[in-house]
Amino acid sequence: GVFAASRAAAMAAVGLTYLSARPGRLTAAFRVGGPRGRGLARHRVSATTTQTTPPTTSGEAAAVPAGTTTPTTRGAYDHAAIEARWQQRWRDEGTFAATRTLGRPKKYVLDMFPYPSGSGLHVGHPAGYTASDVMARYWRMTGYDVLHPMGWDAFGLPAEQHAIQTGEHPRETTAANVATFKRQLQSLGFSYDWRRELATTDPEYVRWTQWIFAQLFKLGLAEQREVSVNWCPALGTVLANEEVIDGKSERGGHPVVRQPLRQWVLKITEYADKLLDGLDGLDWPAGTLRSQREWIGRSEGARVDFKVVDDDASSDTATIAVFTTRPDTLLGATYVVLAPEHPLALSLATPERRADVEAYRTAVASKSDLERTGAASSGKTGTFTGAFAVHPLTGEPL
Repeated sequence: GVFAASRAAAMAAVGLTYLSARPGRLTAAFRVGGPRGRGLARHRVSATTTQTTPPTTSGEAAAVPAGTTTPTTRGAYDHAAIEARWQQRWRDEGTFAATRTLGRPKKYVLDMFPYPSGSGLHVGHPAGYTASDVMARYWRMTGYDVLHPMGWDAFGLPAEQHAIQTGEHPRETTAANVATFKRQLQSLGFSYDWRRELATTDPEYVRWTQWIFAQLFKLGLAEQREVSVNWCPALGTVLANEEVIDGKSERGGHPVVRQPLRQWVLKITEYADKLLDGLDGLDWPAGTLRSQREWIGRSEGARVDFKVVDDDASSDTATIAVFTTRPDTLLGATYVVLAPEHPLALSLATPERRADVEAYRTAVASKSDLERTGAASSGKTGTFTGAFAVHPLTGEPL
């Protein structure tokens, strides 16, 4: 009965309007669209019957069928007091603690750990966490041992910038933000095993990330490589494509440039075929499967070498390697394109064209990958280097 009354109060609080209730049941039908909060105080649960009293708007009387009486009620459902009491009991008794029972199947229900910002939870957090909590509770009630933990993705550029701007130690601000997030999540009644709580800033957690990296390095899956990245000099860090807006950092609006940077990379391409094959037979939405295949990005084709026309017969001739999924169209090739960051882009530029090439490289350096690939729909851009390549089939200059 408490559960039904709680849902009724919650639905009224977010603007859901009451339609009807049947005597003998603690259920009610609601529809979206009522004034926000109206009727919240009128939800009652009878002490002697399961009939609920319909909420009324200001100045309206509740409709009561002829020949019936409305029983005396004990008062409104005090969700703040009742839910807090039960949530505390869950924590004290470890109601949702993950333990192993001999012979029982097990499930691991993992949420994406939130970044504990100073703003607290936003509506997107409980929207996703509610779905996973429903699954965790379902599996528990069907006889599974369930591990449903929560933690904090606590490293982040905002904490670093806040420390620089205010002088506050990021350890202190992060701990305060985590406490706020935890309090808010606990007030929502999610069935997390809080004994398993962790943060990516915990020394014990960092220790194991370093251990995992060491194992990947020993297996040859981690290596240093020069990769083109979004570099923000003002923030002193590399930014993801999503953090760059119109050539500037999302945080602070500082200029961002594309430049090669030597860094550690993980060779996930070693598992590309295994990941792709593993998608077969999965009962996933078609859009999700398509996105996964596009993310893996496997293409089948051929590598074609184009030799650069060199007037200096005494020097080594440069070769441009091109991958194509349509080698059958090679005969129709009319030009060869280099990425602006390609090491040959400047070295192949003739003296007459070098200034234009440098200007173009500078212009596109502030564009993210998303902006550069999106430009294809509005027209390709580029500039001539002054150099020519030899068509591998016809021998003609391109």
